[in-house]
Amino acid sequence: MPAITDFSAQAPLPEYDHPREERRLQGNPARTTWNHFNSANGDMAAGIWACEVGSWHIEFAAGKDEFFFVTEGRCRLIDEQGHAVEAGPGAALVIPAGFRGVFEVLEPVKKHYVIVDRKV
Repeated sequence: MPAITDFSAQAPLPEYDHPREERRLQGNPARTTWNHFNSANGDMAAGIWACEVGSWHIEFAAGKDEFFFVTEGRCRLIDEQGHAVEAGPGAALVIPAGFRGVFEVLEPVKKHYVIVDRKV
């Protein structure tokens, strides 16, 4: 029987990266991911993500949605039409499948995330 994933009872190893060179707009922010959960069929992941100040272009695949809840810092998402949504501690957002725009970290940010990736 599958077990419940309790983030507080786990200590996954952090994974480090930076935005790809061709997507970077400002800075070269270090990003840290603690992935706490991957579904058996690979269509869902959940964990904690942190990032330094900077910005980069993002493009979500047709079947990929992300829900996130900010616990620290501030970030802003800007769509291709220039509409911006800012999020700070306590804010919850969904980046929908097919989204294209800019992810901007205004203050070092930490968020809990759930990514659903339906193969289309």
